[in-house]
Amino acid sequence: MNIKTLLKYAVEAAVEAGQAILDIYNDPAADFGIERKADNSPLTRADKRAHETIASRLAPTGIPLLSEEGRATDYAERRTWSSLWIVDPLDGTKEFIKRNGEFTVNIALVTDGVPVLGVIYVPVSRELYFGADGLGAYKLKGEESVGPDETADSLAGRAARLPLGKDGRDTFVVVASRSHLSPETAAFIEALRAEHPSVETVSSGSSIKICLVAEGSADVYPRFAPTMEWDTAAGHAIARNAGCQLCRAGSDTPLAYNKAELLNPWFVAGPVKTQTENP
Repeated sequence: MNIKTLLKYAVEAAVEAGQAILDIYNDPAADFGIERKADNSPLTRADKRAHETIASRLAPTGIPLLSEEGRATDYAERRTWSSLWIVDPLDGTKEFIKRNGEFTVNIALVTDGVPVLGVIYVPVSRELYFGADGLGAYKLKGEESVGPDETADSLAGRAARLPLGKDGRDTFVVVASRSHLSPETAAFIEALRAEHPSVETVSSGSSIKICLVAEGSADVYPRFAPTMEWDTAAGHAIARNAGCQLCRAGSDTPLAYNKAELLNPWFVAGPVKTQTENP
């Protein structure tokens, strides 16, 4: 399958999973079925249902799946995969439980450690971000379903190409995590105030933060706290195709994927030419 066909599969999977999440989220009588995983992070019925939807939708591609809610696969097996899907069925489970709408479905295709395709769907706002090597990066609003005749090209034709631009703003915008603002991140933001006359901090949940940088609504996203590969892979693919990059903090080395250890290093997301040093 070519990358455009794979993008169509990923978009279909993300939007359908998003609707499955909303079925639970919008039901006032729904029991979220909140459990605690080994790392004490929450897991809900919506996470599980989204995972099942995505796994089913992507199965026909024949590409192995690494999902936060799927089975753990030893690196001895994963290292033989030249390509794989890396998926977070519900990124921002804490935001889902808080009912603030700031959660996403993340699907990425990684080839030889590089995220070459990414889809991020925001179920509550029905915003769809997608990007792929050779196609570019895009944002589409109001997407509730994907028709059988839809193609990657037709989706791109209806969407706005990223970045959208700064709309004449002079303020330097830093996006930060709503639930995980570390002291190091706070120090990074304070250092930026010495470089820019006007700095604004915007808080957001899940991978929406990377999307804000990719679309140009924010200038930089510093992350000096733990994340996993499935938290960033889809956003990284979209950012790459919008002229941005996710690099290790203090370097110009992009994040790599399908590593033996799935934990990401600290990173900074921003336009390639403006990567900022670690404080």
